Amino acid sequence: MSTVVERAYEHEIADACRDLEGSSPQEVIAWAHERFEDQLVLASSFQDCVLIDLVVQVVPDMRVVFLDTGYHFPETLAYLRRIERRYGLNLDVRKPSVPLDVNPCGSPGCCQVRKVAPLAEALEGSAAWITGLKRVDTPERADAPVVSWDGAKGLVKVNPIVAWTEDDVEEYVVSRDLPRHPLSYVGYASIGCAPTTRPVADGEDPRAGRWPGSEKTECGLHL
Repeated sequence: MSTVVERAYEHEIADACRDLEGSSPQEVIAWAHERFEDQLVLASSFQDCVLIDLVVQVVPDMRVVFLDTGYHFPETLAYLRRIERRYGLNLDVRKPSVPLDVNPCGSPGCCQVRKVAPLAEALEGSAAWITGLKRVDTPERADAPVVSWDGAKGLVKVNPIVAWTEDDVEEYVVSRDLPRHPLSYVGYASIGCAPTTRPVADGEDPRAGRWPGSEKTECGLHL
C-alpha cells in the first residue's frame, strides 16, 4: 500500500523539493499545512523550542507529539511543560507500552520500543509529519531534502529547518528571545535520554554527547 501512495506523491514531492529549497521555514510549514491540513503533525524532542515557535506562527493548534521514553532528564520534562504553557500547545505525549525494566535505556532495542513504535502509533491516520532534522546534524543527514517520502512510516516528511546551521538556530533563539533548555547552560548540546547523553567540550561535535562510547548516531526515527 505504501508503495502505491509513494508513487502518487512522487512528482508532488519532487516539485516541492525544488520549489521550497531556499524558502523560509514558515513558507515550508505553510505549504505543508495547506496541502495536508489536520493530517499534518509536528514531532518535537523539546531540546529547544525553535521549530515549535516557527510552527505556531503559521498553525497555532497543530498537534505536537512528544515521546516520553521514561528516561528523559527531569529538566527536559520541566522544559516541556514550560513551553506547553507558553504556546498553549496541542500536546500529545506518547509513552512506550513496556515498563522501565524492559529494554532499558541504552540496551539493544530500546529506541525501537520507546521511540520508533510510539511515534508510529502517534502518526497513524496522518499524511505528513514535520521534524527538526538538519543537514548539519550528522553525515547521514547531509543530503536530506526539504520534503521527502518516509517509506518506513508511509507518509510525507517535512523538514522546514533542514538547511539551517547551528549558528542559524542560535541566531533565531536570540532574535526571538526563546527559552532555552536548562541543560544547554551546562554543556549539553544535543539532548536525549539521560543515561545515554553527556555534555560536550568546547569545539566538540554537538552530537558527540549522544550514545557516548558507541558507534550509534541515530535512534531510528529518521531511518
